[in-house]
Amino acid sequence: MLRRRNIADSKPPPDRTPTNSDATQSSPVASVALKSVLIFLSLAISAFLWFYTRVPPASVNRYAICSRSGERVYTVDDDHPMATVQCLVIQDEFIVDTGSLDDVSARWHAADPSRLTIRIQYINDDSIVVPGLSDSHAHILEYGANQQLPLEGAKSINETVALVRDYIMEHLDVYHNTSKFVEGWGWDHTSWPTQEWPTADALDEDPVIRGRPVVLQSKDGHALWVSKMVLQRSGPFPRDVEGGIVVRDELGNLTGVFLDNAQQLVEKPIPTEDDLRRRFAITAKDALSLGLTSIHDAGFRPESLKLFESLAAEGLLPIRIYGMRYFDKAGPYWGNISKPIINAGNGRLNARSVKIFADGALRSGGAALYEPYHDNPGTKGFMRLDEQVMGEVVPRFLKDGWQVNVHAIGDYANSVVLDSFEVALRDVNVTALRPRLEHAQILKEEDMIRVGRLGVIASVQPTHAISDMWYAEDRLGPERVKGLYAFRSLLDHGARLALGSDFPVEDMNPLSGFYAAITRLSPEGASPKGPSGWFPEQCLSRIQALRGMTINPAYASFAEDTLGSISPGKRADFVVLSQNIMTVSADRILKTRVQATFIDGELVYGSL
Repeated sequence: MLRRRNIADSKPPPDRTPTNSDATQSSPVASVALKSVLIFLSLAISAFLWFYTRVPPASVNRYAICSRSGERVYTVDDDHPMATVQCLVIQDEFIVDTGSLDDVSARWHAADPSRLTIRIQYINDDSIVVPGLSDSHAHILEYGANQQLPLEGAKSINETVALVRDYIMEHLDVYHNTSKFVEGWGWDHTSWPTQEWPTADALDEDPVIRGRPVVLQSKDGHALWVSKMVLQRSGPFPRDVEGGIVVRDELGNLTGVFLDNAQQLVEKPIPTEDDLRRRFAITAKDALSLGLTSIHDAGFRPESLKLFESLAAEGLLPIRIYGMRYFDKAGPYWGNISKPIINAGNGRLNARSVKIFADGALRSGGAALYEPYHDNPGTKGFMRLDEQVMGEVVPRFLKDGWQVNVHAIGDYANSVVLDSFEVALRDVNVTALRPRLEHAQILKEEDMIRVGRLGVIASVQPTHAISDMWYAEDRLGPERVKGLYAFRSLLDHGARLALGSDFPVEDMNPLSGFYAAITRLSPEGASPKGPSGWFPEQCLSRIQALRGMTINPAYASFAEDTLGSISPGKRADFVVLSQNIMTVSADRILKTRVQATFIDGELVYGSL
């Protein structure tokens, strides 16, 4: 709990009673009355002037957050990355000072001696303050939708089917309406005993599910599993899909699974605006409770962009959103006719980047590799966007002033994207463009060098590493797997890392990402390589991980001048944590609680 204290200046000198030596000498009664009126007026004017000059207007919010137990405010300042201070001072939406309590108090009063007090709020002795935390790659509305029917806990096809059946039985509006779509998210065939693709037959074998339209999104978002009713409503389907796969059995029959671009062939319900607002409210509530003050949404579709623009205009965005507009290769090029959104809703909404998909995902076998998959030698994965198209649209978007953020997972896909970046970035100011590799999962060393040399931002997700480590070596082989999630190597080659979670694919909690980045261990402390971590040489230091969640995402979203560190002049986004994640033993990090979250100096979660 934060504790308050008021520190007062020395009291003002007592008011002097004015004399009336020049007053007209008349009757004693008149003289006494005149003196009384003059004294009253003098006191009233004096009191008004004293109050006016010493009490700030009610609209001004001024206070300080301090620690009684030393310097426990981590500033993450670029000039002093490990700097800690005792206090930060907030005025309205901005941080106006940092330092020791004595120093900030002295500067506070020196700047305006008429000020009486500064309100001090103390954190607990074990607590720390860090800049507002950012997630550099997430899916905001999808998270809200995922909470409707989460499937990640199921460890087999039968368990997943049971969750769907239970959901239908528990929701009478769904149970009594067999035409109502049932949507879920999170099934993961790599965690099942047989690691096989599910089928529409498995869903329709259940009498409660049979005949209903069911659409289930995979954990990584790169596969759909649907019921027979959806197959009937969505078909017929082509044999081949560029950048995707319609999965069929050995006889050529549809199985009910669609990968990557083939997912676009599946009929799904169109959410209403109320649906979208409800999903966003779920996400925002959870995010603020976990200390997130900014989220980079990795794929604004038109309906989500419209929603966030409306919320920004209404002043109803409780969290900062940096949006990547979705690139539809089948649609017209829009980079030269659409304008970026910059600091809408008092700085809460920005959408000045484009999201392009280069390939699929490692989990579903769609990541584009140079060499065949170790566990499936018949395929190298696939590109979701033709290389020639990639080479055309990347420079075009950059030329038209858009940041280009490309989903690239396989080593081949990352190399192709870097080729496009290298051509487009010749003789230009990369700081003004800041292209990003979203995921940057598998890279050859020569491409890691290129990432640093070109100034490309690597937007990576540490929790993916500890999820995938259990099957990654089987999929890639013992040598190639060393280039998977090689965060420290990227950093050593000069790359700037922006950390995210890809929620709802992984846990939203940013401290889960922090823990994964510095340990490369499961939450239980295990890994395929033992208790020292999965390829422990790729662990980040704690300050590197903290920077990856604060100042680096700010840079990756063109906001490093206003966000990302606790520095005077920046917006007052910060978080109070229950313990010092920079010093406690690693096995205690995930026990850390968020005690308070502030955005623009306003408490948006927790209590003071």
